[in-house]
Amino acid sequence: MVTRSGADRRVEPELPGQGGSIAPRVFWPALIVIVAVVAFAVIAPGTADSVIKAVQESIIGTFGWYYTLIVTGFVVFALWVGFGHFGDIKLGPDDEEPEFGVWSWFAMLFAAGMGIGLVFYGVAEPLNHFASPKPGVSGTPTELAQQSMVQTFLHWGLHPWAIYVVVGLAIAYAVHRKNRPVSIRWALEPLLGKRVNGWLGDLVDIAAIVGTLFGVATSLGLGVTQIAAGLDFLDIVQDPGNWTKILLIGGITTMAVISVVSGVKKGIKWLSNINLSLAVVLLLFVLVAGPTVFVFREFVQSVGLYFQQLVRLSFDTTALQGEQGTTWQGSWATFYWGWWISWSPFVGVFIARISRGRTVRQFVAGVLAVPATVTFLWFTVFGGTALWRQLFGEGGLVGEDGSVDTEGALFGLLDKLPGGPLVVGAAILLIVLFFVTSSDSGSLVVDMLASGGNPEPPTWSRVLWASLEGIAAIALLLAGGLGALQTTAIVIALPFSVVMLAMCVSTWKAFHAERTLMVRIQRRLQRDEFTEHVSRSLIEDGLVDEPEPAGSGTRQANDTPRGS
Repeated sequence: MVTRSGADRRVEPELPGQGGSIAPRVFWPALIVIVAVVAFAVIAPGTADSVIKAVQESIIGTFGWYYTLIVTGFVVFALWVGFGHFGDIKLGPDDEEPEFGVWSWFAMLFAAGMGIGLVFYGVAEPLNHFASPKPGVSGTPTELAQQSMVQTFLHWGLHPWAIYVVVGLAIAYAVHRKNRPVSIRWALEPLLGKRVNGWLGDLVDIAAIVGTLFGVATSLGLGVTQIAAGLDFLDIVQDPGNWTKILLIGGITTMAVISVVSGVKKGIKWLSNINLSLAVVLLLFVLVAGPTVFVFREFVQSVGLYFQQLVRLSFDTTALQGEQGTTWQGSWATFYWGWWISWSPFVGVFIARISRGRTVRQFVAGVLAVPATVTFLWFTVFGGTALWRQLFGEGGLVGEDGSVDTEGALFGLLDKLPGGPLVVGAAILLIVLFFVTSSDSGSLVVDMLASGGNPEPPTWSRVLWASLEGIAAIALLLAGGLGALQTTAIVIALPFSVVMLAMCVSTWKAFHAERTLMVRIQRRLQRDEFTEHVSRSLIEDGLVDEPEPAGSGTRQANDTPRGS
């Protein structure tokens, strides 16, 4: 391995404002953009809804293929850097051991990226693909059920985690290998050079802040919609409307503010451990109480079919399905790719933070394989149990008209299991905890970016960003509900996707430079070792005399008295 040079150990100049509480050139523009969007949605929700729909049609119709292409490219890039000759580069000093143990690291990886989405779509997505298949897909009910699982795996498998690899790896290398501040801009230093300290770097961090905040707001909106559906299911609140959802967002955002103010080692850590434990308990309960053997068989079968169809599905844009195909892409694949990209600054910073001391190969293998495997198991347990009930059991999860209650599908499944109402209550609690941990962790990352990379940003700033996430979720719900949330994720992801492409180039340049230096040093060491070996062999064979120590003859001559 290459010994880090003095240049790698130097401390870069502080970002503008880093020595104080905020970085003004990043903080204020990001705040103005977010407040402007939120104000527009609150003041003129009807107009905002119309604008959102128009933008949705334009972006999905024009850039849907682009999202599909770059996200598949991110999978290829992640596999290439992870399992190629760059894989042995250490994310930290060469002699440093990983900061966290393997199991702790895996647990945090799983908890970082999906949260509310897994709970929200765990039952609903496979049922939706089964009841309303992707345009161009047909077959018997069992064939449609199987394909619905494979399509769900595509949306939640290697592709989203490859997005996180691109951002997390670039940040981890800059922070841990090059000792740069925790800021998105430094991931582009190999490409932009000193310009990362100028307006280009400011734009990168602004895009990351805006994307992260609205990405988290999208998740919060999904979560509160499902919580409201759960309260309605339990007859606690009848026909919950926007005011119920606003009150829920307000209450849970308050919890998130308290958590983020307490810091990473207290509120965020405790809540993360609790919600992960509760998620595991719920998963095991459904696995045992449901069709256990079927679930295991379906898991093996669906994973195999997923890898068989991975290349074909990765490039499928439903191009021959006309408007119907475009609409489907916007509701599912394009929405997901945009959602993951908007989340990637938050999740990337978090994954980078916990991965110090690991090699690039370990990083890529862990971030791609472990969370994706757990996610496949989650969807097989919940979605597979729902499909089994619909095909072979009492049914009732798909309406006679082919509709699926997306927000309430989880509760409809759990209610028929032993202790139904109690399990539904536990699921609502899990959603609330995921809601809180998504908001507090996301606001902390946003705050660090807005503070110029300060790992301990001021309390008032933490409160501000956590509150803005809740307000943004309320504004988007008022402006068009779930459709507005989905469209916002797609729109916000567009500018940051360009940053991610630049990150790929920047990461390659940094790795290539380090690998070139590594090879040069290894060749020099090998040449010196070979020269020493040949010289020793010649001396041993008597072909040359062993050289005297340097200066020995001179010292003897000088030590001899004059005239002797």
